[in-house]
Amino acid sequence: MGAAFGWGLLSASSLVIGSLIALRISISVRVIGLIMGFGAGVLISAVAFDLVEEAAGKSTGNGALIAGLFAGCLVYFGGDRLIDNLGGGDRKDPTGAEEKGGSNPLSIVLGTVLDGIPESLVIGLTIFEGGAVGAAYLAAVFISNLPESISSTSGLLTSGWVKSRILWMWIGITVVSAFASLAGYGLFQDSSPGVIAFVLTFAAGAILTMLANTMMPEAFEHGGKLVGVVTTLGFAVAFTIHLLD
Repeated sequence: MGAAFGWGLLSASSLVIGSLIALRISISVRVIGLIMGFGAGVLISAVAFDLVEEAAGKSTGNGALIAGLFAGCLVYFGGDRLIDNLGGGDRKDPTGAEEKGGSNPLSIVLGTVLDGIPESLVIGLTIFEGGAVGAAYLAAVFISNLPESISSTSGLLTSGWVKSRILWMWIGITVVSAFASLAGYGLFQDSSPGVIAFVLTFAAGAILTMLANTMMPEAFEHGGKLVGVVTTLGFAVAFTIHLLD
């Protein structure tokens, strides 16, 4: 259990690292968009090869896989709509659009936790299944968290948030992510392979929906057409790590 918490904490620590980078270095919106595109490519690779492929190997049929994908998609979609109504819809916007929407700190925290919990659950689950977390998936989560925290921190700074407040927010979210990994380790110990497959594709569906609804639109808006190149690069890097794992 300690390993699940520790690896979850490590993978989410890049949220704090990204915020420290954004707090200390002024990064252009275009660069942030390109970094987000790279992170999106990394996550797409993780979904394809570390979640769906792994789930397919455990499931005895395609029903659990498809059900998991759409369940994760719909749960994330519903949660994201709720957070949009609370004012956290622009939590990844590096330009500070939040202040125009009247967002509040709780909505931003809830939105970021919603983005990260599916990823963290899988870390704990894979540790229980195999005794260790896959290097490719861990790297994918760690890398993809960087552009998310950089862009969100830049937007919060533009909106007038105090630096210490931003940093403590990311520290809190990192700890929550570690507990989500711990939950993934403890909740599914007596589960059948079909249930495990469902959980893996649930996370995949949630991550895909997050990418399509928030991360990739922001990346393209601020990074332009070059985002396609860096997204492919991110996918290639994560796939290479997967092959070497």
